[in-house]
Amino acid sequence: MLINFYGKECPHCIRMAELVEKLKTETGVSVEEREVWHDAENAKLLESYDKNSCGGVPFFYNTETGGSICGETSYEELKNWSEGK
Repeated sequence: MLINFYGKECPHCIRMAELVEKLKTETGVSVEEREVWHDAENAKLLESYDKNSCGGVPFFYNTETGGSICGETSYEELKNWSEGK
């Protein structure tokens, strides 16, 4: 499963939301959405996965591989990463 940590007003997160929806539609991958700017529990969860490697959003975490993506990325990179490539 993939976790998408984002901030509601974050411009980078807003741009990535379209790519996440495309990923879910085209691949059927499960993506859990976690807003962190207005939700302290989600922010704490982000810190536990991030371990100070990124320090911001958007932050994507793959629970199967333990891999992550920090910041905005391309659709192809997001798709390949979600597939463990």
